[in-house]
Amino acid sequence: MIHLRPARAGLSALALALTLAGCTTPSGAPRAAKPVELNLVSINDFHGNLEASAYKLAPQGGSGTETVKAGGIDVLGGALAAFRKEDKDLLFVGAGDLVGASPALSSMWADEPSIVAMNRMGLVASALGNHEFDQGSKELLRQQHGGCDSPRPSKACQIATSFEGAGFSYLATNVIDQASGKNLVPGWRIVDVKGVKVGLIGAVLQDVPSVAVASAIKGLSFLDEADSINKVLPAMRAQGAQVFVVLIHEGGHTGEPFDKVNCDGLEGPIVGIVKKLDPAIRLVLTGHSHKGYLCKVDGRVVTQADAMGHLLSRIKMTVDPVSGKVEDIQVRNVVMAPGAFAPDPQLAAYLQDVRARSQAALAKPVAHIKSAVARKENDDGESALGGMIADAALAATRSQGAQVGFMNPGGIRKDLEVGEGGVVSFGQAQAVLPFGNTLVVLDLSGAQLRDLLEQQWKREGARGYMLQVSNSLSYQWDSTRPPGQRVVPGSVKVDGKPLEDGTTYRVVANNFLADGGDNFPALAAGTRRVDTGMRDLDALIAHLKQGAGGASLAAPQPRIKKVR
Repeated sequence: MIHLRPARAGLSALALALTLAGCTTPSGAPRAAKPVELNLVSINDFHGNLEASAYKLAPQGGSGTETVKAGGIDVLGGALAAFRKEDKDLLFVGAGDLVGASPALSSMWADEPSIVAMNRMGLVASALGNHEFDQGSKELLRQQHGGCDSPRPSKACQIATSFEGAGFSYLATNVIDQASGKNLVPGWRIVDVKGVKVGLIGAVLQDVPSVAVASAIKGLSFLDEADSINKVLPAMRAQGAQVFVVLIHEGGHTGEPFDKVNCDGLEGPIVGIVKKLDPAIRLVLTGHSHKGYLCKVDGRVVTQADAMGHLLSRIKMTVDPVSGKVEDIQVRNVVMAPGAFAPDPQLAAYLQDVRARSQAALAKPVAHIKSAVARKENDDGESALGGMIADAALAATRSQGAQVGFMNPGGIRKDLEVGEGGVVSFGQAQAVLPFGNTLVVLDLSGAQLRDLLEQQWKREGARGYMLQVSNSLSYQWDSTRPPGQRVVPGSVKVDGKPLEDGTTYRVVANNFLADGGDNFPALAAGTRRVDTGMRDLDALIAHLKQGAGGASLAAPQPRIKKVR
């Protein structure tokens, strides 16, 4: 039985005597405690995906990849119900980004349906993710505690007249409210599972300021993840915690299959964090990188369940109930494919109700195009959809002097899909750009623009993080040159003319990127800034309408060229 509140202290003398007597054999020797099996299930980066979505499946021992539909709250609920038949005390937890960057089915209702769905699935706790901050700390706390006082009044409490908030606990031990000096949300929680006190510790990546809109996290500090986690262990032990499980919204990547147990090729920021953790921590459930893995780092188990509800991570811990020693940990990632589990009838009915309430708005046709447009980048670092979005931003702001448009690939959440006859619905367009960002126009010198391009490689990996650019900009880059010198000299052109360091150029980007998001400080240094108030989604829809079905909208453009 899972107890979510600490048990009352104090035993009667008789009860204490009986308890002690039960721990000895007839000869008076202590009786060996039978190991306890604790079962956990973890989800991460759900991002409000109430419905199943495409997942590229590449299992261990398979040949190639297969695209399947996976996820959906009805299937997730059915899987959890099946798992609970094996262990009614199963502990369901999350590693952040349950909401934010969500499809319209959830985001048009301020993500309240996703919170309700997690409540109905019996989620106990989740780390905060960076996307929980998308609408600011006020909205984050409303999603935790409920109510209708929201910065999104046209969306909040519209699918129902009231909102009770999350029945689970958001945890983040490294997020501090600067005004009070206290944690924005609790850092940890202890739950009693089969008599074992399990300590759940939450954390979010310290680098949230680089991936969040500055205004949304104003007044908050983000501290070192490992230091903050280690710091709370004494207080947790004082409250009886025996086993420690970290829920952290930071991750890594590996070329190994999602279902390979004890993979040893994990790379990325989570590796350094794990290596700094207290030895008592044996299990780390991660998120953020949208990868599936079951790895070992420094003798600890480190897992992630891809994203969008495509996978659930199942963890079986064998624990000595007296000492709290973790004797064994077994893990596996389970694909949430339709048909693998009987859908949960209540969640299926809830999903159908949300669909019905949303249908008119989501199904509204907004444009016709020849075919779907993919967000996947080619070897040069360019994607058809990324270029289209940058073109749309430029087209929408040409009248304000804009000459070059930029788009961050992390803001493009899905391919642009089309329906029968090439019809693009509002729901399909919104799934591409779900954040509601606005377009900001600003000035950069030619030297600053060149520095902006070089910042694409001032991070891990030779490939870098490639900004998508409008068709007014072109350049070449060389992967063999050192970071900071990869743009081929003389190759940068604006409207076909060579870039001049002393010339001022008018640039447009979404407000997140314009504030230096995704580690592009050159944009934050731009001057004569004007927030147009126009949403990037509206600009994209307008651009699609102007295309009138022409293939040129999605045609690849030779904007970025990798020379070697």
